[in-house]
Amino acid sequence: MVKTGDKTKDFTLSDQDGQKVKLSQYTGRRVLLSFHPLAWTPVCADQMKSLEKNHGILEKLGTVALGISVDTVPSKKAWAKELGIKNTRLLSDFWPHGEIANLFGIFREKEGFSERANIIIDEKQQVEFVKVYPIAQLPDIEKIIKVLEDSKQG
Repeated sequence: MVKTGDKTKDFTLSDQDGQKVKLSQYTGRRVLLSFHPLAWTPVCADQMKSLEKNHGILEKLGTVALGISVDTVPSKKAWAKELGIKNTRLLSDFWPHGEIANLFGIFREKEGFSERANIIIDEKQQVEFVKVYPIAQLPDIEKIIKVLEDSKQG
């Protein structure tokens, strides 16, 4: 699994609208990679809705939030519409299956999906923070915001 201080490898995934998103396009900003196991499940829905709800706060902290799971682009599009997500990009790590989750060391081979995890990438594309959560636990967005605020002041 990636650790704080690791340099990230660049990657490109498609979002729910089929638009390509490249990690390196956010150099100079922080990126919150919010991995969730599967779309259309209650905890994952709440996780993505919390990113959407806090979009403005994250923006003020110079952070872009990206939701990532192994679901297909059409599934992500329908799910984003269902959840009312308009500002948060939901990325498809569908093919090669789970490649980006695997790159970060959080792919669950047996289940075929990623851990539930938040990884913050700093402005220089280095890992600033990593937290893996129990699959059934909703990540506390307030704690992530606090990490972002504290590191911005430090």
